[in-house]
Amino acid sequence: MSFAKELELLLRACYPLIYIPTLEEERVEQAIANCCQNLGDRPLYIWDFVDGYQNNPNYIGFGKRNPLQALELLEKLPPSAPGIFSLRDFHRFLEDISVSRKLRNLARTLKSQPKNIIIISPELNIPSELTEVLTVLEFPLPTTTEINTEIQRLLATTRQTLNQELLNELVRSAQGLSLERIRRVLSLCIATHGAIEPADVELILAEKRQSIRQTQILDFYPATEEISDIGGLDNLKDWLLRRGGSFSEQARNYGLPHPRGLLLVGIQGTGKSLTAKAIAHHWHLPLLRLDVGRLFAGLVGESESRTRQMINLAEALAPCILWIDEIDKAFAGIDGKGDGGTTSRVFGTFITWLGEKKSPVFVVATANNIRALPPEMLRKGRFDEIFFVGLPNQKEREAIFEVHLNRLRPHKVREYDIKRLAYETPDFSGAEIEQSLIEAMHLGFSQNRDFTTEDILAAVSQIIPLARTAQEEIQFLQQWANSGKARLASKVDNLPLSSI
Repeated sequence: MSFAKELELLLRACYPLIYIPTLEEERVEQAIANCCQNLGDRPLYIWDFVDGYQNNPNYIGFGKRNPLQALELLEKLPPSAPGIFSLRDFHRFLEDISVSRKLRNLARTLKSQPKNIIIISPELNIPSELTEVLTVLEFPLPTTTEINTEIQRLLATTRQTLNQELLNELVRSAQGLSLERIRRVLSLCIATHGAIEPADVELILAEKRQSIRQTQILDFYPATEEISDIGGLDNLKDWLLRRGGSFSEQARNYGLPHPRGLLLVGIQGTGKSLTAKAIAHHWHLPLLRLDVGRLFAGLVGESESRTRQMINLAEALAPCILWIDEIDKAFAGIDGKGDGGTTSRVFGTFITWLGEKKSPVFVVATANNIRALPPEMLRKGRFDEIFFVGLPNQKEREAIFEVHLNRLRPHKVREYDIKRLAYETPDFSGAEIEQSLIEAMHLGFSQNRDFTTEDILAAVSQIIPLARTAQEEIQFLQQWANSGKARLASKVDNLPLSSI
């Protein structure tokens, strides 16, 4: 159900107190005004703390700097007189006992009157005594249709026309921004060039990065890595390549549902995070990184509110990739945490969304410790597939060395004995191979020469791989994967430890 229909339904049903958390004050008030017209031109009263009531000539300035007096206006009007009272930033006064008590009294009397109070607030902050009388209504970010309409309106002012491909790219780039931000950044484009140009897509993306950064929940992560930058993991690559077009309109017409996501479980440093970045780059989708720790806040109810905000933002930016790194650390042992159940509620909200989401948000979660993950996370339906990413075998180590050396010394790759390097690095992860190359570069640089195969081998001899320091944990992960509980990311099974 759309916001307009849901709001109109609540107003018709005489819901006395409605709370709309949003930063788009102007846009939500326009939506409320449209509802007033649909309800038979019901009068709309708008109040704020500085100017009081503004748009009704009989009550200009009434309730100025007096939130309690603003509520008393409802009692001054005849019981049969209809009206919708929009109160800006009123969340700041809900902790006042007189305001809180007045709202609860009005909630009783307004049930039988054609009046409604709508609180518009940039944040969700409801005292416990008002939870039963306030109805929270989420106001979504602009839809693609609204964004398209706004772009067309701005184009009309410059008498400019765009081809459909560029218009679609602009709309897609602007998804997840408020209408005010879209107007602002497009006005900047017009002021700079006198028109909207293809290069302005980057300005919109920069505005989007700024907007997401301000939420302090998600990060807009630049993804430049390619599938070819991943050494090995052929099963995983094939799985991803087959789903490259799954977000297209052709896939919808074919009847394919949107891909749900992927859980990558395995040893640290084996390329799980690199895979998340490569997926976003290969599928040409924005990559959002979620630090689950940012969801948790000190105030009661704020953690759950941030979780809902994260979900709304991710869905507004869809299609996109939502990358959750080391999810096992975020929800480890949720039953035993002494936080009043906050972690359990956040986990419940998140896991329910994972199972029921219809939006094209592809979730890539990584985990190192499978024992720390709640069983609900591993149930079929949360993710499309669970892949185990183990230590690379010799052939994959060759590919990893080749990827890094092509990046570091593209014109001298053949001078390095890659087969020997792969043979001499059993039990090394991709991250440890990269570190051995960095160490070899330090050695060569300190002697004012280029690094050689012998320098790399010398660096390898100094590194103790994680496979030896965390042998039991890695053996457990390998046995868990071999038992059929996850698909292997590599085509060739490889025992994680040379001693096995």
